[in-house]
Amino acid sequence: MKKTILLAVVLLAAGTSMTSCKKDYVCKCSKTYSSGSGNATGDYSQYTYKDTRKRAEDRCNDNTDSGTDFFGDYSINCQIQ
Repeated sequence: MKKTILLAVVLLAAGTSMTSCKKDYVCKCSKTYSSGSGNATGDYSQYTYKDTRKRAEDRCNDNTDSGTDFFGDYSINCQIQ
């Protein structure tokens, strides 16, 4: 019985030490329009990821984009805060 309890405690301790630390990371994005007269930047979107730091950064960077719309050429840049 004691060996079973000891084995369970050891396995529990080993399992918790191998898990990654997941917490909430906020990804803030801004949109910058560029034109001949200059640049205009504003807040665009915000996402919260419950994940490891590395995975949250990767997911946040996936939101980076550029293109053209009704207002002109733009770029969207996102960073973990």
